[in-house]
Parts: sequence; structure tokens; C-alpha cells
Amino acid sequence: QVQLVESGGGLVQPGGSLRLSCAASGSIFSIYAMGWYRQAPGKQREMVAAIINGGSTNYADSVKGRFTISRDNTKNTVYLQMNSLKPEDTAVYYCNARIPGSTYWGQGTQVTVSS
Repeated sequence: QVQLVESGGGLVQPGGSLRLSCAASGSIFSIYAMGWYRQAPGKQREMVAAIINGGSTNYADSVKGRFTISRDNTKNTVYLQMNSLKPEDTAVYYCNARIPGSTYWGQGTQVTVSS
């Protein structure tokens, strides 16, 4: 079992920045990949960014160059630094962790980009 707790969401103006955090606990040594997904109203959940053991990262085309995913293994935490935010980035952001045979999700944190 893996527990994930997200934080850092909120309201920000277009062009602003936010940093999301996701703290993992439980069977953390089994985690081989972590990521961030988002779901806007009326839309399907989509992958935003992912990082696997070893440090390789992957990003959705819509966030490349603006978002950065990173992981601090000493704190069992993954971060999503979001810069140059746009109104279309508004969504509930979910943290995700994968272990062999299972996927775990956090409860989600709301990000709203609006003037």
C-alpha cells in the first residue's frame, strides 16, 4: 500500500507560478514511477508529467517548457513546478504512484488559473 498526499494548489493569475507537492508513505521502496495527472470539468483525466526511478521524465506536449517534475527521495516527495500558467491549466491535479501490479492516487488538489 502507498499513501499519497498532495498540497500546493490554489488560485493564481495567468502567467503566474505554483508548486505542487506529493508526499508518499507506506511501501515507498516498491515505487518505480510517480507522476501528475489532471482532470478539468467535463474532460478525461490526462497525464501531465511523470518521473521514473533513475530520473527520466516525460511531459504532455501542452506543458513542455513550462512545467518541471522532480523528486526528492530523502523526503519521499515529488514536485510539480508550474510556470507561465494559463487558464487552460485549470483542473484538479492528482499525484500518481506505480508499484509492480498496482497504481495509487492522491486525493487531488485544485489549481485555478484566472484573473
